[in-house]
Amino acid sequence: MRIAVPREAAAGEGRVALVPETVGRLVSDGFEVVVERGAGAAAGYPDEGYTEAGATLREAGNLLEGADTIVRVARPSADEVAAMAPGTILIGFLSPLTDPEGIERLHRQGVVAFAMESVPRISRAQSMDALSSQANVAGYKAVLIAADRVPKLFPMLMTAAGTIAPARVLVMGAGVAGLQAIATARRLGAVVSAFDVRPAVKEQVESLGARFLDLGVQGEETEGGYAKELTSEQQAAQQKALEDRVPDFDVVITTALIPGRPAPRLIPASAVANMRPGSCIVDLAAEAGGNCELTQPGIETVREGVTIVGLTNLPSMMSFHASQLYSRNVLSLLQHLAPGGELALDFSDEITAGACVAGKPEAPAAPEPTPVAPDTPEEESA
Repeated sequence: MRIAVPREAAAGEGRVALVPETVGRLVSDGFEVVVERGAGAAAGYPDEGYTEAGATLREAGNLLEGADTIVRVARPSADEVAAMAPGTILIGFLSPLTDPEGIERLHRQGVVAFAMESVPRISRAQSMDALSSQANVAGYKAVLIAADRVPKLFPMLMTAAGTIAPARVLVMGAGVAGLQAIATARRLGAVVSAFDVRPAVKEQVESLGARFLDLGVQGEETEGGYAKELTSEQQAAQQKALEDRVPDFDVVITTALIPGRPAPRLIPASAVANMRPGSCIVDLAAEAGGNCELTQPGIETVREGVTIVGLTNLPSMMSFHASQLYSRNVLSLLQHLAPGGELALDFSDEITAGACVAGKPEAPAAPEPTPVAPDTPEEESA
């Protein structure tokens, strides 16, 4: 089975789908790997590392010749899809909930596509959970960005010139990104509080040394571990409570996302207006519209003296380790789909069926019931 690794063409995308470490493991498992020249350069992986791991380097023009599988990070453009042969396996972040046109394009091309964000969140698929691996990176980077933007030191310092109070950080959402943000801010010495509508995460928050902020608003959790969308009344109560509490903090990091939905609005403009000048909001939900009413996706702004960071691809800003983690997720999925280097798609399997977003064979129609002939004239007349 030949795997092709293209260089990412999306603006601002510095990650690569496979790194030399995982290429070596795939080659030893019986896969053949071809990598576009320069594919890993932006992430700190030179071409020499790929050749040493057993990959073949190719130019973009002939990369896909003979390729059974294409692995990438970002979803492909229309031109890239048009270059794929029918029956090709595609693996990547494909945005199945927000880009139906792109999924339909793959379907028309005859591509069998597996979306990394659609891998079921079950125990035996944990090693394939790219959403979690990249959220870890994003949560860590969000704290570093905030620490760089605020004009304060994070830790408490006792100096000859007096004592400096530590920065106060609020993390909204205690999923993977939120928990990593809590841990990172604590390591930097900040006093950290966290809020989540799921009361079940309180113990996790407190185990990291943060204070759980109870706003009197509670929601339920989905099977995938996400918070269910709140009612309009609950959202209004949450915004009012946060409007009163947010100004107490120097840094606010928001991570609340519901897959396929606009990000819930947590921080109204009025709350930003009451924050101290020099404060910072890092909105990890910016790609879905943002948790803050004033977030502008993709850019960084200053409103009322408060810096609002709406950057949409934080993992790419730490592309070396983000690529390494993502590559291991892809490796696990490939080993599941093609054990021993031979493709064996079993759509009765929960992982295979759940991750496939295009090209999945349709389930056979249920057979028509066979009429049963009556055994006796009495039954027939009845």
